[in-house]
Amino acid sequence: MDYVSLGGPVDRVVSDITEISKVGSSMGLTLNPSKCELIAHQDLSVKDDCLLLFVRVNVSDVTLLGAPLFPGPELDKAWSDRCADLARAVDRLDAVSSQDALILLRSSFSAPKVLHAVLPLWTTHACRLLIPC
Repeated sequence: MDYVSLGGPVDRVVSDITEISKVGSSMGLTLNPSKCELIAHQDLSVKDDCLLLFVRVNVSDVTLLGAPLFPGPELDKAWSDRCADLARAVDRLDAVSSQDALILLRSSFSAPKVLHAVLPLWTTHACRLLIPC
């Protein structure tokens, strides 16, 4: 098992982690705390030994499967990366016919990646970032 996401009150998450560890160990699997992330606001105080071993990630820096979950630096970076990809693609599309360029631009370079990166968080901030592209 590679990825598991848990959420909820701290005591519930700790209980779930304990259960996953117990069941996993019976199958020969172990949890690697150095690869686990604790996604929480900076003001959340964590006292559980298990959670203290996890890598702490601020809510504004979180991505899940490459898509930012909340407005913040990761959303800005994802949007900037998509704009750079599109700018690079436009420069290179001169080498193919206009029909092929349209199909490539529409189906490969723009909509899917942009929607994956920013649709969950479409905000006024993201709209403002669109204009400079």
